[in-house]
Amino acid sequence: MKWRCVISKEYWENLKISQKDHITVGAFFKANKDRLKLECVNGEVGFKRLITDKNLHRPGLALAGFVKLFRYDRIQVMGNTEIRYLSELSLEERKATFSRILAFEIPCFIITSGNKCDPALIELATRKNVQVFQTPFETTKATYFIVDYLDDIFSPQTTIHGAFVDVYGIGLLFTGRSGIGKSEIALDLVERGHRLVADDVVIVVRKGEGILMGSGTKLIQHSMEIRGLGMLDVRSMFGVRSIRFQKRVEVIVHLEDWHSNEDYTRVGLEEEDTRDIMGGEIPFVLPIFPGKNVTVISETIALNYLLKHYGYDASKAMASRLEEAIKRNESLEDTDRAIGWFEHDFE
Repeated sequence: MKWRCVISKEYWENLKISQKDHITVGAFFKANKDRLKLECVNGEVGFKRLITDKNLHRPGLALAGFVKLFRYDRIQVMGNTEIRYLSELSLEERKATFSRILAFEIPCFIITSGNKCDPALIELATRKNVQVFQTPFETTKATYFIVDYLDDIFSPQTTIHGAFVDVYGIGLLFTGRSGIGKSEIALDLVERGHRLVADDVVIVVRKGEGILMGSGTKLIQHSMEIRGLGMLDVRSMFGVRSIRFQKRVEVIVHLEDWHSNEDYTRVGLEEEDTRDIMGGEIPFVLPIFPGKNVTVISETIALNYLLKHYGYDASKAMASRLEEAIKRNESLEDTDRAIGWFEHDFE
């Protein structure tokens, strides 16, 4: 017995995926100046230069003269090692060394750990229209924040029509045809204490290998359209605890109309169906029929997913008990009343 896939695998495979290939140095500074406490050493020089790689580079070998493997297209991070090396050189040697790497099209420099750069070198960078930033954070911490930001910016993303809710800590993405009741189910779940992430437009971003994060748009945020009522502001109605801004997509719950001639899974021992979204395999649960207690079923899906995550599968456990009973040659009557001392319990 197999599930009938109304939304085919081809649908997910053909989702329109977008991915930024660059950002400007100015945009990078604006987004990180508070978090990294960045300071522009040479004004707003080089703000229109492009950052095209999410990885960083330490230019230690390039400063020493080896430039064959110099990744000049990345943000150049100069920590204690690089600054100490430059301080050991004479002024003329520092200028020659710095000029050598400035011959390449470098996006910008970031000097970490509160180090100061020689004014003569700052002047050379200004002439080449290359920005030099300073941060008080040590190199390891600054690198973590920068890579986290750039990984988010350059990650592939797609837009899915549905409702996304955090149910018991599990991200359930509801899909289905327009008007089938996705928003109503999400609203019911919020009323029961769960948290809305996004409704109607869900932006899914791939973070790392196989990790998909879903969020809403800045324009819609946590607003919800209910047919017959109009737009609702979930945060204003239910409070700040009823929302969250992003959540990992863990299960896709598909809503479909009832078809009496279709075969649907009952035992749950069939191989789990999944959907590949930008390299992330997501369990695909279907169907949930409008008219049933969909909210309770949705909560059960989340709890069942948690049980499986912690190593317990109810369907497999039941199958195992049946196999053991068959091996012992027990009949149905033998197994029906396994606990005989309940016979005289009349409560």
